[in-house]
Amino acid sequence: MRAVVQRVDGASVVVAGETVGAIEGEGLCVLVGVTHDDTPEKAARLAGKLWSVRVLADEKSCSDVNAPLLVISQFTLYGDARKGRRPTWNAAAPGPVAEPLVDEVVHRLRELGAHVETGRFGADMRVSLTNHGPFTVLIEV
Repeated sequence: MRAVVQRVDGASVVVAGETVGAIEGEGLCVLVGVTHDDTPEKAARLAGKLWSVRVLADEKSCSDVNAPLLVISQFTLYGDARKGRRPTWNAAAPGPVAEPLVDEVVHRLRELGAHVETGRFGADMRVSLTNHGPFTVLIEV
């Protein structure tokens, strides 16, 4: 599993004109990609990492300050554009594999006590955010 994590001062996801997920104030916007060999155990590890990684102000984590997370599925994180002009998506897991694992990340975060908002799997989403820093890191498990 791969996640692009952005420290934000608010973020939202809109699908067909409707806001389906939003966080306010300091938190994390997390784009999650799933590949073929990912497992529920990896999803749990990623959730633990997201909840405890110290990337907020004053080197705090979401768990330290109860900061919210906006989690959005993003199959393009496993795109490969090394050859030609058109990316391939061969490394991205198909929807029936990926969706339950993204849901598992969200479920595990909520079990840890996190306030989590989400996008809508497979939808044409419009993501808006204010990147604080800017600060963006890649996490792989």
